Amino acid sequence: MDLVAKYQGVVGRVFGNENSGSSEDSYVERLLDRISNGVLAEDRRAAMLDLQSVVTESRAGQMAFGAMGFPVILSVLKEERDDVEMVRGALETLVSALTPLDHAKGPMNEVQPALMNSDLLSREVDNISLLLSLLSEEDFYVRYYTLQLLTALLTNSPQRLQEAILSIPRGITRLMDMLMDREVIRNEALLLLTYLTREAEQIQKIVVFEGAFEKIFSIIKEEGGSEGGVVVQDCLELLNNLLRNSASNQVLLRETMGFDQLLSILKLRGTTYRFTQQKTINLLSVLETINLLIMGGPETDPGRDANKLTNKTVLVQKKVLDHLFMLGVESQWAPVPVRCMALHSIGDLIANHPKNLEELASKRLGEEPDLEPALNSVLRILLRTSSKQEFMAADYLFKNFCQQNPDGQTMLASTLILQPQSMIYAPFEEDVNMSFGSMLLHGLTTGENEGDLETCSRAASVLSHVIKGNNQCKEKVLQIQLEAPMPTLGGPEPLLHRMVKYLALASSMKSKDGKSSTSTSTSENVFVQPIILKLLIIWLFDCPNAVQCFLDSRPHLTYLLELVSNPTTTVCVRGLAAVLLGECVIYNKSNASGRDAFSIVDAISQKVGLTSYFLKFDEMQKSSLFTSAKPFLPRKPLTRSTAASMAEIEDVGNESSDQKNENHPMLTSVFDSPFVYFMKRLEADIREKIVEAYSSPKTQVTVVPAELEQKSGENDVDYIKRLKTFVEKQCHEIQDLLSRNATLAEDLAKTGGNNSSPLERKVSGGADRVQLETMRRDLQEASQRIEMLKAEKAKAESEASTYKNLAGKTESDLKSLSDAYNSLEQANFRLEKEVKALKSGDIEALKEEAREEALKESEAELNDLLVCLGQEQSKVDKLGNRLRELGEDVDKLLEDIGDDVGADDGDDED
Repeated sequence: MDLVAKYQGVVGRVFGNENSGSSEDSYVERLLDRISNGVLAEDRRAAMLDLQSVVTESRAGQMAFGAMGFPVILSVLKEERDDVEMVRGALETLVSALTPLDHAKGPMNEVQPALMNSDLLSREVDNISLLLSLLSEEDFYVRYYTLQLLTALLTNSPQRLQEAILSIPRGITRLMDMLMDREVIRNEALLLLTYLTREAEQIQKIVVFEGAFEKIFSIIKEEGGSEGGVVVQDCLELLNNLLRNSASNQVLLRETMGFDQLLSILKLRGTTYRFTQQKTINLLSVLETINLLIMGGPETDPGRDANKLTNKTVLVQKKVLDHLFMLGVESQWAPVPVRCMALHSIGDLIANHPKNLEELASKRLGEEPDLEPALNSVLRILLRTSSKQEFMAADYLFKNFCQQNPDGQTMLASTLILQPQSMIYAPFEEDVNMSFGSMLLHGLTTGENEGDLETCSRAASVLSHVIKGNNQCKEKVLQIQLEAPMPTLGGPEPLLHRMVKYLALASSMKSKDGKSSTSTSTSENVFVQPIILKLLIIWLFDCPNAVQCFLDSRPHLTYLLELVSNPTTTVCVRGLAAVLLGECVIYNKSNASGRDAFSIVDAISQKVGLTSYFLKFDEMQKSSLFTSAKPFLPRKPLTRSTAASMAEIEDVGNESSDQKNENHPMLTSVFDSPFVYFMKRLEADIREKIVEAYSSPKTQVTVVPAELEQKSGENDVDYIKRLKTFVEKQCHEIQDLLSRNATLAEDLAKTGGNNSSPLERKVSGGADRVQLETMRRDLQEASQRIEMLKAEKAKAESEASTYKNLAGKTESDLKSLSDAYNSLEQANFRLEKEVKALKSGDIEALKEEAREEALKESEAELNDLLVCLGQEQSKVDKLGNRLRELGEDVDKLLEDIGDDVGADDGDDED
């Protein structure tokens, strides 16, 4: 009964004693008494059935059972194994006690009896060991209910159960054996192992050692692969748990079983257009497995990169691209999530892998003789799809193909050949025979005519990947000349000018009548302008010819200045436009008046204001679109609770609440972490270059001194006229500089001067900047010297205080020694007096002997004291010297001590 008291005490402290007198408590107590002390077996079994019924239906029954029922039920499981019916009833009762009653939920702050019962049962490792031992029983229901009970415990108390199972010998082995049991038992064991391996790395290793991979693929094959039911899903979830954070498990799978059985699950069987929800979930789970292998393991693993590279190589060698293209491109009946995840997987496979990039570049899809390059098929999907989620996946593939792949970029750029006039305005259905570049140009140039600027922006995103960081490709695309809509209006139009035209068109559509005409155009304009601006920024970056082409049309600069200062546009658009303006300054090699870097800076100062212009950068960097950009967002694991919702998603970004938000999913995909970092570096260069250009004089002011000399054959009148003209020109230049400085002063005044950035404060004259920098440096050095002197002063004061304390202690020690010396002298005097008083024979001799011994002892003590006194005197001399160095009056400190010491010395001599 001690065990009962312990359980009652624990539960009583939690539940309280308010229900101790309830009818449920009394009834449960009577049933437990019948089970524990009953004589007839039938009566005990009936009591067990009644107890199970009460616990299953009543919250109060669960609470009462938790207070007093566990010792009785556990004793049945330990001692009555032969009575199978009683053991079954005990296990069912425990399962019911650990199962929450949804229809009887109490207040949020009320203790849940199912959770409390789970906590009580899992506290003792012996209880878990007892349950695991029941898995070896022959009775089917005993094993089944035991697995259900362990699953309930794992759901409510996962950490404690994991630790208990690890501490029990062969605990995991017994669970693994259940995978080879009958189907129902196997499924329960599979579900339990799935829960166990989600976070526990040690359990994952043991499960793999026990042959988990072979058993998982055996069950998947038995259930029919991707066509199977939820059991296949559970198997794949268990497999993903074992591979997710373990590079060693991935290596073991690759080198023992290989990837063939895994890839066979991706193979579509039967009717390819029949995609049930369960089949979709199964395919998503396999694609998640592929993604885990591509990632190579956790980021903290030192061998992650090598393992990732090997996995990518082996997967492509095993023809995984065939399966992925079948799901992502060729199977038009596949659900959107499957197609998107397949395209993402292809993008991850080729990232930073030269051989896989070559494999994709040469990949062709379709059937003979209508084979088509795989990249063309992906581009067609990107341009045509109605799903923004699918566009983002295809765009991700192209980004990874072009990244650090100049040969691939050059290959794609070489196909950018303008089609005849008849093909430019042809419908998309006729683009099957086009090259990659022709199809891309088709997408770029058909938007205006069809009113579909979204298609244009999608093509612009792909073009930005093709030319990013590759000046050869930039120059190639710069040479593309589009035919004018009506030849009578002028010559061919550069592609760059057409992009600016679409940028302005998107802005005008957005601002017409103060609002958009349709909801579709609203959703388009959220991302059309930013994507086109991104293309232009990448195009003009480190490409003076592109900057020159952009400035060839004077309205381009005017429009860009208006876009930067337009309050109706988003913060992101204004910031990107400001960056584009800055590129026109820092990569401008022109000397033509009105288009050189000096003129651009001048226009920014007059039309926008430098302070306001720089503020656009700060606003953009603080926007949620830029601050939320993450280098890597791991996918959420696909579990039973999340799989159904993921399989039902048809698209992202179609919600009306997101359409006017800068965090539109398409923008968060296009403006990823590398681009945000690129923008930050570019912004710093722009600030520095603009300040330098603004604070330096125009190159035209520099005059060759020879111009001031009179030319041969020139009469005095002409010479004076030429000098007058030269002076007038200089006056105009000076007035121009004064005007610019006045504008700058006005800008700084508006911000109060103190809030301006350091780069803005640098834009005064060159000499002033040098003088200011010199003064700032001198001030900094003086401050450092002052701080050093303060530190030395504090150190000296600290030493002086220490030496004062030591002097006081020395003085106290000297006084103590003096007192001790005086007491010894008195004792010596007393002993001499006693010796003189003793005159008789033996007594006199004894007294004389005692006197000699006393004298010897006193002399030894006196010598010791003198040694100490000498040492202390040496210390006093050293301290005195140090105190004199610090400016203290030593004589005054030792004035009182001197007399005593002198007296002592005199006695010593005597």
